[in-house]
Parts: sequence; C-alpha cells; structure tokens
Amino acid sequence: MENNVNGTEYPRQGMLFGDVLANITPETGYRGRVACQAAGITYRQLDYWARTGLVEPSIRTAQGSGSQRLYSFRDILVLKVVKRLLDTGVSLQQIRIAVSHLKDRGVDDLSSITLMSDGASVYECRSRDEMIDLIEGGQGVFGIAVGHVWREIEGSLAHLPSEEAAPIIPVHDELAERRRQRRSAS
Repeated sequence: MENNVNGTEYPRQGMLFGDVLANITPETGYRGRVACQAAGITYRQLDYWARTGLVEPSIRTAQGSGSQRLYSFRDILVLKVVKRLLDTGVSLQQIRIAVSHLKDRGVDDLSSITLMSDGASVYECRSRDEMIDLIEGGQGVFGIAVGHVWREIEGSLAHLPSEEAAPIIPVHDELAERRRQRRSAS
C-alpha cells in the first residue's frame, strides 16, 4: 500500500521483477498509442479487441468520440500475449479462453505461467514437468513464458509516457438529449 497526494492509501499495480516502474498506481494508465507500441500491435487491432471485449482497458474505457482509453500495465501484458498467440496461428476462440484464464490470475501467479500451444489449443503450464509432458504427448509446439513477456513490457513502458486517470466529468449533450426526446415522443 502507498499513499497518494491526498493521503489516501491504495495498492500498487503489481510488478514482478524489480522497480522499473516503481511509481505505478492503480490510476496510472497508458493511452492507446503507447499500449500499441509496448505490445507491438496496430491501433486497429487494439480498437477491435477493445470493442469485441477480447482485451478491454481496465483503467478507463472509451466514453464516446474523442475520449481516450487508458490501459493498465496488466492490460498491455495481455495484449502482447494475445499478439504472440495470434502470430503463431492460435484461433481467436482459443485466445479468448486463454485471456479469460489470465484475467483470473493474481500477479504472483502470472510470473510462473508458461502458455503452451499446439496451434489449436492453449495449455497452461506451471512446471517444467508439465511442459515436458505436453511436448512428449505431441501437444506442445511452442510456449510463451508470461514472466518473460512481463519483463519486456516493463522495459518498454519505462521509456514511454503514462498518465493518471482523472475522473470523467459527464458532459451534457444537448443535441443527443433532443434526439432522445423526439424518439420517445414518436
């Protein structure tokens, strides 16, 4: 737990390997372009994955035209894992299963996970024995050590801008209100 400028305590976003990003708070986020750069994806991929619910920003979602999504460190980690799985030919259906599995894991759990795949299914391995069993059974073709990806993201983000999520102030959209009134009157 740490204190912010108001003296309020909050938990830090977990870092696994040192203090490369020591000042990260739960409100610290990265805009879409920075998330793309750190994860090695295009903005079009990022937007599509957010709109379809594959990887949504956990700090701030889009609130209409012109609003900025803010992605957490963990979100960017998942983006990079998704990219690697796609690059190896894993189906989007299997990637969705893997992503939901990653979302359920705590910070400490992620450091020990290796995702293995045969190109069709994704398997979670926590030990070398599990990886060897998959390979010997003909199921494991490649692996993604999530802890290694975590370190890559830390190194990338250490040199990229972040921002604190400010509270979103709702804007009264008079034109949209008039349209709603006309539709309800019809």
